[in-house]
Amino acid sequence: MRIWRYRYLYLFIAPTLLYFLIFSYLPFYGLQLAFKDFKVFSGIWASNWVGFKHFHELFSSPVFPQLLGNTLTISVYRIVFGFPVPIVFALLLNEVKHYFFKRSVQTVTYFPHFLSWVIYGGIVIDFFGPTGSITTLLKGWGIQLNVMNDPALFRPMLVATGTLKEFGWGAIIYLAAIAGIDPHLYDAAKVDGARKLRQIWHITLPGIRPTIVLLLILQMGHILDAGFEQVFMLYNGAVLGVADIIDTYVYRVGLLDAKYEIATAVGLFKGAVGAVLIVTANYFIRKLGEKSIW
Repeated sequence: MRIWRYRYLYLFIAPTLLYFLIFSYLPFYGLQLAFKDFKVFSGIWASNWVGFKHFHELFSSPVFPQLLGNTLTISVYRIVFGFPVPIVFALLLNEVKHYFFKRSVQTVTYFPHFLSWVIYGGIVIDFFGPTGSITTLLKGWGIQLNVMNDPALFRPMLVATGTLKEFGWGAIIYLAAIAGIDPHLYDAAKVDGARKLRQIWHITLPGIRPTIVLLLILQMGHILDAGFEQVFMLYNGAVLGVADIIDTYVYRVGLLDAKYEIATAVGLFKGAVGAVLIVTANYFIRKLGEKSIW
């Protein structure tokens, strides 16, 4: 059999398959919580079915429009202002010819990716908090600016700090895609008199366009994930009106108030919306002639 012939290769991927089985597929059993009146001592299976009661409670909640609006606004900001940053950075870094300088910059920029938001958020607060170094410095110059407590500045701060944390890591994918472009295309362009910007516009960008499209489709599927860890670490009562998102609501209702049915309903709603967005984006990308996920 073919499986037996490549048994050692299958053995290598067995831990990965086991991981997704345990943490991605087995939890599907718990989705029925969204349609039940869960009783801890009765268990999931023995609890009574209540239909779409929890979804109705969620969608009729007076805070739901605000939660949905905040989540979509932050996610759209991330796509519009944050998504192009690793692309531009990869294009710039690709033009650096000094090997050690290039590797040093790449290492420094993708290192924050490995920091948890507990650590990175603490650094952000040390700079921009009410007693942070930058806030104190500006106050000494007569500028009263508190980014962490200003509703007008909090969302841009979220997008900026989130982008700074992840753009170096995201650029690795684009650098790998650029490395796969045939170098003879650049040689031919130089013969035709194309300068560097023309080469980037007509060769590099079209060469990495499938990668850009693929990552954009995947990010569309996470449009209702506005970054729970970041928001949870940085938001406070002063900016709750613009920072409270669906995930922070699930944390308060599902974990603190022990309303597991509502939390499951929200998760199922987010998954359904994400699936629809991925399928829709994939459909339009395919209609435009680009390479899609399927």
